[in-house]
Amino acid sequence: MGISSSHTGSGVTMITIDYPPVNAVPVRGWFDLADELVAAGRRPDTHVVVLRAEGRGFCAGVDIKEIQRTEGFDALIGANRGCAAAFSAVYDCEVPVVAAVNGFCLGGGVGLVGNADIVVAATDATFGLPEVDRGALGAATHLARLVPPHLMRTLYYTARRISAEQLHHHGSVYEVVPPDKLDAAATALAEEIAAKDTRVIRCAKEALNGIDPQHVHRSYRYEQGFTFELNLSGVSDAARRAFLEG
Repeated sequence: MGISSSHTGSGVTMITIDYPPVNAVPVRGWFDLADELVAAGRRPDTHVVVLRAEGRGFCAGVDIKEIQRTEGFDALIGANRGCAAAFSAVYDCEVPVVAAVNGFCLGGGVGLVGNADIVVAATDATFGLPEVDRGALGAATHLARLVPPHLMRTLYYTARRISAEQLHHHGSVYEVVPPDKLDAAATALAEEIAAKDTRVIRCAKEALNGIDPQHVHRSYRYEQGFTFELNLSGVSDAARRAFLEG
């Protein structure tokens, strides 16, 4: 349970999220994930990272129960900083990151996937940001990398989910496969990239980040500022309490 990694002989490092029952990641987990991603990218024998999850869904975002049972704002600050660290680690990883998405991908899950280089998803995968229903904001930066601007706003305001097939239509999901074929499909794609000269691919990753029109680090931290405003006003606490009680 937690964050784990394994390395194949083909240059692929598999990093797995495993926090039963729904992969709601605690504060420590976000930092652990960031550490694993950074370490994998620095390994000379890692040419590609596959980010995957065990269980019913890829990621349900932050652990709201942890935030609610912690006095003061330490858990909230930790979750926000941890998410920022993990999202950045995906984006800044020295090698390409392939996200293999199963089941639900919500909140922080969208932050991870939106910063990945390639997305492969199972037919049962759905993506969404329930933030407005939880009295928070965030990861619109990353949803905007998956869908066009007006659709992003609709999904953000309504907290509706979008399917893997719909994202495939928009080109942000590369391939949609049956759930039992997900790991194999993501690994096959990763191995195709890993077989190339890693020196070239690492330069390509850095170059692509350098020409990216979206400054993902700054824009996400800007969003988080409004989450703190909502928390200080008491709006967020009431929304989280209603969600947990409901």
